[in-house]
Amino acid sequence: TQKGSLVNADYLRFDFSHFSKLSHEEIASIEKLVNEKIRENIPVVIKQMKKEQALESGAMALFGEKYSDEVRVVEIDKNYSIELCGGTHVGATGELGYFKILSESAIAAGVRRIEAISGQAAETFIEEQLQQLQQVKEALKSPKDVLKGIQNLNNENTSLLKRIEVFEQSQIEIVKKDLLNSIQDLKGVQFIGEVVNVSNADALKKLAFNIKPHLADFLMVLGTETEGKAFILIMISDKVAMEKSLDASQIIKQKVANIIKGGGGGQKTLATAGGQDPSALHQAIEAVKQLI
Repeated sequence: TQKGSLVNADYLRFDFSHFSKLSHEEIASIEKLVNEKIRENIPVVIKQMKKEQALESGAMALFGEKYSDEVRVVEIDKNYSIELCGGTHVGATGELGYFKILSESAIAAGVRRIEAISGQAAETFIEEQLQQLQQVKEALKSPKDVLKGIQNLNNENTSLLKRIEVFEQSQIEIVKKDLLNSIQDLKGVQFIGEVVNVSNADALKKLAFNIKPHLADFLMVLGTETEGKAFILIMISDKVAMEKSLDASQIIKQKVANIIKGGGGGQKTLATAGGQDPSALHQAIEAVKQLI
């Protein structure tokens, strides 16, 4: 059942009751049917008549809509579509040229919305899509099978990501060994505070969790610079957090974030921050060290 609509020269919105999302095949089927009727160039017949007479002729009326005694009936092949409608219409369906659905979505429980275009707007859209496809072909070195070219690119990307992951893990193991050799004993607390060379903030977190099993009562502060930005991580053992009244999240917010000109947060025993000033990483680590 129609639940609402908007129609202008280039665009339409049609809301309807339906129990589920339309599949790609269903959308294609709707487009095919509409475009078939457009190509048939069916005359659009508009009549004024009494509401009762219109309903008796088979005209569709929306439940809940209020109609006057005199109604406007729009007929597009009496065996195909007869409706009560107050909007403007073309003289024949062929004037619509071409119909293309742009999107289909949910707008309420049990109500879907189709957004579509016709005429010149539809032609412009198709031309833009073809231009984009041509650009994709050129970017892929003009393969005959574009989909296969994209799949090959995805496969290459997956392979490279796996190789990068192996490299990162090797890098983490090297840095981990150096950090374990740099442990300082500060008032019974194992302290590690270093600026390290890793690829990104995720690698910094992986590094910290790889080191954690080798430590007991500890406070670890690791920093790195990635693409001109500062990242810092604080990890504290439960015992040190309790006995020294330390909270990694509060340290990040009250001490570190301001120093590296950024922000962050987390939990009591693990928190991170990002900032705009990588040159201040050593200063930030020293500020945390002084809390022990």
